[in-house]
Amino acid sequence: MKTIGMLGGMSWESTQEYYRILNEEAARRLGGLSSASLLIHSVNFSEMHSLLEMEEWEAIAAHLGWLGRGLRLAGADFLLICTNTMHRVAEEISCAADLPVLHIGDATGRAVKAAGLERVGLLGTRPTMELEFLRDRLADQGLDVLVPDGEDRELVHRVIFEELCRGVLRDESREAFLRIIRGLGQRGAQGVVLGCTEIPLLVRQQDVNLPLFDTTRLHALAALDLALEDQP
Repeated sequence: MKTIGMLGGMSWESTQEYYRILNEEAARRLGGLSSASLLIHSVNFSEMHSLLEMEEWEAIAAHLGWLGRGLRLAGADFLLICTNTMHRVAEEISCAADLPVLHIGDATGRAVKAAGLERVGLLGTRPTMELEFLRDRLADQGLDVLVPDGEDRELVHRVIFEELCRGVLRDESREAFLRIIRGLGQRGAQGVVLGCTEIPLLVRQQDVNLPLFDTTRLHALAALDLALEDQP
């Protein structure tokens, strides 16, 4: 089994979901007492969030690349960035760490295409919804991507950092997200990508009629596929 190097802590709330999914799925596939081979560097998210708010992408890339290099030296075979937003600098992290990065957009796009959809809504942090790094990755797979309007983008961003990253789940925030998802459906979205690894903590498939694509789970399962690709 290949060893997965996880860059986590962004936030730890979603990183623990990655850890759970990877190990539960490894046990399901391999049986017995099997678990995934993992190395985790969990960052102090307060520091990373400060850099994110200042849009210091070069500093983010340098720091995460250095941490990724440490994971490579410790024995990681590839990197899993346990957050959508930091994929803005996935290529820079990969180059600095001298390790391949399994891109969250590729895993998500494959799942959307496999479901036969052509147009999806995207929810995430402000950079994820407004910058091109994830939208273009999905568009490269032939998908049309819709995002909420400006006020709703601000609401989603605020809930992610002020509530979900702190483990706070509010009914009023859930209702707001469900309203936004319904609005995306009315604009033609056939499904919605939960493009922040904390959003699935708040919104579940049973809450909505549109299919939801949980990037945390899709990314984790793709990582295990890669880790086990040489297994008999």
